[in-house]
Amino acid sequence: MLLRVGLERLLADRGFEVVAAVADAEALLDAVDEHLPDVCIVDVRMPPTHTDEGLRAALEVRERHPDVAILVLSQIVEERYATRLLQRGARGVGYLLKDRVADVGTFVERLREVAGGGTAVDPEVVAQLLGRRRRGDRLSGLTPRELEVLGLMAEGRSNVAIAGGLGVGEGAVEKHVKNVFAKLDLTASPTDHRRVLAVLAYLNAAAR
Repeated sequence: MLLRVGLERLLADRGFEVVAAVADAEALLDAVDEHLPDVCIVDVRMPPTHTDEGLRAALEVRERHPDVAILVLSQIVEERYATRLLQRGARGVGYLLKDRVADVGTFVERLREVAGGGTAVDPEVVAQLLGRRRRGDRLSGLTPRELEVLGLMAEGRSNVAIAGGLGVGEGAVEKHVKNVFAKLDLTASPTDHRRVLAVLAYLNAAAR
């Protein structure tokens, strides 16, 4: 309840319109059906068992309303939850640890990214998936730097942010991103978001 109330106030202060704040999965589904929000922020664990009700509700929202973006919050890194959510489509999806809310600026940035159709995955999840990546998958042709850039893309970082984090120029990042698209055979298309597709390929390959 404290997190929910705190998020309401934080978002209102940052100019968001909060159309509903609910305590359980059933109420969440009803609220989404009624309001069709741009984005939902969902706790993985919700009443009555506080296990995965929130995640299952998020998946149901995606099934009913594919255009509604979802940002899921979790207390700890649970890879299976992240991959279950992202396997339904990475566009307009985020999975962050609750600790990230404390960094208000970054949290709001990630929320806007997800609401705009992007993908934002917690760095801890990315790091664990990266550690489990197997050779011979779709990513095997990427260089270490290209893989690093792709991992930062999965966190929802822009090219500017990636350049700042790696200490390189934005042009170098753009070149790496283009190489990633080419090696993953992601051609430009008016109906597809290549950045999201690249992230989804990364997460699917790393989670196997």
